[in-house]
Amino acid sequence: MEAAKRASAESDTQRLYDGVEARHKEWSVIASLDDAVSSPNRRLFEVSLLAIALARHVELTVFDDRNSDEPRWFENWPGEHYKLLVGLVRATAAKNIIEIGTYTGMGLLSLAQGLPNGGSITSFDIVPWDTFDKTWLRKSDFASGNVRQEIHDISGADGLKPYLELFETADFIFVDGPKDVATEAAILRNLETVTFKNDPIIMFDDIRVMNMVSIWRKIARPKLDLTSFGHWSGTGLIDWSGRAD
Repeated sequence: MEAAKRASAESDTQRLYDGVEARHKEWSVIASLDDAVSSPNRRLFEVSLLAIALARHVELTVFDDRNSDEPRWFENWPGEHYKLLVGLVRATAAKNIIEIGTYTGMGLLSLAQGLPNGGSITSFDIVPWDTFDKTWLRKSDFASGNVRQEIHDISGADGLKPYLELFETADFIFVDGPKDVATEAAILRNLETVTFKNDPIIMFDDIRVMNMVSIWRKIARPKLDLTSFGHWSGTGLIDWSGRAD
């Protein structure tokens, strides 16, 4: 009897899911916030409000003369986070930026457009950027040295050790990994080993995707879900060294 009820409930859930018409959709969980382990602080509100205001006027000209077989997701805001990335870099005046997950370079180029003079971006991946057929990147993007890619697994044991000084001085970190549960959890554990000097804002992508819901919810640091102004699948900001108000 119980098995039959469970099967019926699962069938109803699948039917409701299938009835949602969308180009791309993901399973998720809607969860209460009154029992959350942390909440936003004043800094996150102020940074977010400024970043949103700046994003409204961003034109991602960095893509003007580039072509890729990948859809031009960066043109969609809200819905995608690329204009928000520019706004966040400018709102935080970030000079030392770290990206975890280069992929086709859409995020990296957006971060680079917001980069102030004298700033730098280090993008980590386990695969070289030029092995992706749909890459937006060019060799010339790395010519000045202020943008670079490092082939290294940040989620591995002692994954941050070779780059500890770089992470210690980070102003803004964008984590856009595979969302396979294990990788993001390992990255968070590794970040706990860093003594940050510049009070970085850390942004996680896809926080509303099922594999990320529990991971995001367990982060006991000031954090803010900014999905309505970022990526439709979830955008979360953490004031890593901040305190609750």
